[in-house]
Amino acid sequence: MMTPGNLADPPVVLIRGAGEQASGVGWALHRAGFRVVMTEIAQPLMVRWPVCFGTAILEGSWEVEGIRGMHIESPQDCPRVWQQGGIPILVDPDLKHLPQIRPDILIDAIMAKRNLGTTIASAPLTIGMGPGFCAGKDVHRVLETNRGHNLGRLINSGYAEPNTGIPEAVLGYTKERVLYAPGAGIFEAKCRIGEEVRVGDILGLIQQGEQITPVQGNLGGVVRGLLRSGTVIIMNENNDARIKVGDIDPRFKEEYCWTVSDKARTLGTSVLLGIIEWMNGGR
Repeated sequence: MMTPGNLADPPVVLIRGAGEQASGVGWALHRAGFRVVMTEIAQPLMVRWPVCFGTAILEGSWEVEGIRGMHIESPQDCPRVWQQGGIPILVDPDLKHLPQIRPDILIDAIMAKRNLGTTIASAPLTIGMGPGFCAGKDVHRVLETNRGHNLGRLINSGYAEPNTGIPEAVLGYTKERVLYAPGAGIFEAKCRIGEEVRVGDILGLIQQGEQITPVQGNLGGVVRGLLRSGTVIIMNENNDARIKVGDIDPRFKEEYCWTVSDKARTLGTSVLLGIIEWMNGGR
């Protein structure tokens, strides 16, 4: 176990996922001085990509609130990026590079609502974010990600609350805020993040062969998130998967589009607390 006595060589934290919530955690831990490395899939599905370190996979590098994520090809590149003050981002959804990274702490922040291969033996401290993990069995601790009284609570035994399937309420709006793909295909954005839209406006198109399906807004507000043009949307065999393609914020605050959300900051702070407790000899 790491102790405060060897903070001159900060612990290595591997974060699975580099989407919105994972990026809030990575941002907080990097600010706190940890050596953070994040993994993603080769073609991330990120609606709020301006505040996701996973955007570095597509852009080469990407900055979130003053911290730069840098796409790397090998774990051997991690020290170089840390020395430059950044966060290395690696395509490794299956943790094939886990033996080379040898993290002191592993955070599963994929937010898949199920466990995609993290085990309690993956690192000396493992934390699973959200549903799909059992604290004490799959991971050492589970972090509650459901909004409400228990948001950010660290669970030492058992599970997080089940997924409700209902987006968080903003000014009383829930399902109206979020846009889902009506089918598979290639997404083309028809507006930009930060743009004001009205009910019925076309935010994007999904093309599959010769068929083009519009994605229309159900609410007036600011486009807080939208898939990038060229993103490939793959549905399951029943074509009933809920693939998020857009997010409208009825508060009309464009500045919220470019900064880490309140939820992501809360989760990042909670993970930091859990790590410090562990370093001090707690569970």
